[in-house]
Amino acid sequence: MEEFETEKEHRLTLELVKELWSKTYNTDGNPDWSHILPYYDDTIYFRDTIQEIRGIAAFKEMTDRLTERSKDLNMKLVKVVQQGDDIFIEWEMTISYKKYPSSILYGLSRLTLNEQGRIIEQRDYYDLWGDIFDNIPSFGKRYRKFMKKKFG
Repeated sequence: MEEFETEKEHRLTLELVKELWSKTYNTDGNPDWSHILPYYDDTIYFRDTIQEIRGIAAFKEMTDRLTERSKDLNMKLVKVVQQGDDIFIEWEMTISYKKYPSSILYGLSRLTLNEQGRIIEQRDYYDLWGDIFDNIPSFGKRYRKFMKKKFG
């Protein structure tokens, strides 16, 4: 019976995502994933624009690295919706690295749940360089002009 209660405790829902993810980055500006890690499956597959990670140990190491590099980190949830086993989070993340000014990253995360309601896959989509370059006076405009000329 106790095993069932533990499993039920860590079954992710749309409402829990809204509650827990808004707290992840707002603990006095220091990111803290400890309250959401139990909602990840041990075999989590994570991918974003710069890395691909497999397994909860490697995922936790990644969150620890981000915590160490960041002076301040805040996340605003713009929209959270669910379709079947997928939960989509549109977000705005403001990050201050220890030696650089704040940057706002705009992105979307797709969380895929397994049968136990834990996150088995997370895919984050964002334009890392564009959002960072936008915060550098005059360089951001040149970068956007280059991107439009070459790709758009």
